Amino acid sequence: MRGQDFINTIIPDELLIEIFRHLDGRKSHRDACSLVCKRWHRLESDTRDTIRIGASGSPDACTSVLVKRFVDLRNVFIDERLPVSLQFQTGFPLRSQRLRDYAGYRQFRSRIARRNVNKGPGSSKLRYTAENSGSESELELCSLSDAGLAALGRGCPKLEKLSLIWCSAVTSDGLNSIAGNCRHLKALDLQGCYVGDHGLAAIGQFCKNLEDLNLRFCEGVTDKGLIELAVGVGKSLKSIGVATCAKITDTSLEIIGSHCPNLESLSLDSEGIRDQGVVAIAQGCPSLKSLRLQCVNVTDNTLQAVGTYCSSLVLLALNSFQKFTDRSLFAIGSGCKKLNVLTLSDCYFLSDKSLAAIATGCRELTRLEVNGCHNIGTSGLEAIGRSCRGLSELVLMYCQRISDDALLEVGRGCSLLQALELVDCSSIGDAAICNIAQGCKNLKKLHVRRCYEIGDKGIIAIGENCKLLRDLSLRFCDRIGDDALIAIGRGCSLQLLNVSGCHQIGDIGVTAIAKGCPELVSLDISVCQTVGDMALAALGEGCPLLKEIVLSHCRKVTDIGLSHLVKRCSVLESCHMVYCPSITSAGVATVVSSCLNIKKVLVEKWKVSQRTRRRAAPVLADLCSEL
Repeated sequence: MRGQDFINTIIPDELLIEIFRHLDGRKSHRDACSLVCKRWHRLESDTRDTIRIGASGSPDACTSVLVKRFVDLRNVFIDERLPVSLQFQTGFPLRSQRLRDYAGYRQFRSRIARRNVNKGPGSSKLRYTAENSGSESELELCSLSDAGLAALGRGCPKLEKLSLIWCSAVTSDGLNSIAGNCRHLKALDLQGCYVGDHGLAAIGQFCKNLEDLNLRFCEGVTDKGLIELAVGVGKSLKSIGVATCAKITDTSLEIIGSHCPNLESLSLDSEGIRDQGVVAIAQGCPSLKSLRLQCVNVTDNTLQAVGTYCSSLVLLALNSFQKFTDRSLFAIGSGCKKLNVLTLSDCYFLSDKSLAAIATGCRELTRLEVNGCHNIGTSGLEAIGRSCRGLSELVLMYCQRISDDALLEVGRGCSLLQALELVDCSSIGDAAICNIAQGCKNLKKLHVRRCYEIGDKGIIAIGENCKLLRDLSLRFCDRIGDDALIAIGRGCSLQLLNVSGCHQIGDIGVTAIAKGCPELVSLDISVCQTVGDMALAALGEGCPLLKEIVLSHCRKVTDIGLSHLVKRCSVLESCHMVYCPSITSAGVATVVSSCLNIKKVLVEKWKVSQRTRRRAAPVLADLCSEL
């Protein structure tokens, strides 16, 4: 009956709580439930165990409020790389501080490090540098401080996972608060935090259940802190990541090897690490399953030790090694029979013999990536195709010496292949793609970029044979035209399509996709200069689920095409249309006003009217002002 509250009358708290728990991972659903009534709001708050926080104007206050509302938190993720949108009391709006590349952020971090050193280990009074100004603002840096971290520790005694990404004002004092209050902590991510040894030592002293530790870009940590932590957590530590920590050397790794026998995952990116540290871990941690190395001073001796002692190794990633030779992978192939994932990036001295050794010894291999290893050619990949029948993902980047014959063997032997990515492989052409299409009918993902010998013939074969294909990217492939997309539209139901830079593709090809792929979610047709309004009208008719479209450099697209597109693509969230001379401010306004779910519009600043700017400022945060 209308006006009767049967749910709250009949269903007890315990049943409602159980329902809320089944919504874990679906924040929007839990948020909606919390708005039903006061009772649901209270119960949902009491049972939520995970929150994620981006940058905010008052991070300490925000954290304090959240921990008071959600009293049963076990997982807290704070990431200050996320955009901050502030309107300060001065009345001057500040746009998001975007740290777009690592070099820029390193400069920012260096300033923070110098200030922390000058002000002492407990100081967090850093200044915010306002955009478009050369001087420091009087406003404090919008970053979580030790005070906020202390409030988090007091409010979340059951905390198990804590992630502090680029929280630049946090120091060892804040970690001390977490260590003293959160004795059940299992995972700690301190990426980009300028914490010191004192804080790590406290974690090691009090958090005896710690399993996962990430110290990437923690420039203030030295061997002393890591040693004290390793000694403290002992047998519980299972995963550790270290990158750009110049003061961490082989000394601390040797201690980890002797005190952490259950270590399963190790990630190292350091110029200061040499053989003895990783060798000690290999000898002392026989349960090691995942090893990622980017250490230019490590030699064959390290991987020989891994092959000898780490028979449980499942994942191996080697990046930028110039002192490794085939001897290294001979040892891996001989000793690591369970290897599933292998990544070789810029390992210049590895040859086909290395891949042959892996093929012979590691027959359970499911994923292989070869990136910029210039001495690896066709025969090595042929060996993989003949021996590794379970291969499901293959990535070949900048492999100029690998020819069609290699993929012929992969097509014959690897029928379970689901993903293939080719980048700048100049010797691979249509014959290779046809072989893959005929032999790997389970293919779901195909990415090809700047492979100029691949044309319509190969992609037509994919459309005729690979009915499960959902993700297709053909970037800057000059020989691919409308015929290829017609075959794809007839044979596959794509969800993701990227044909950026394929200048032979026009309205006919895109229309075929629109008619044949009603589940299309993302489309990139940038730099396809013959695509026009007819294609956009077809997309509007045939692809109602489209959420993202990139139209940049499409000179024939006009406001009329945009109006047809957005008329039925009601869930569109992102639209990029830079360098489209026939699109005007009216077209931009049409997109913003017609798409209720729109979150991002990338366009020249001068094409946005004042009315549109007032109406949808957050959507237009990334305007290209210099164009």
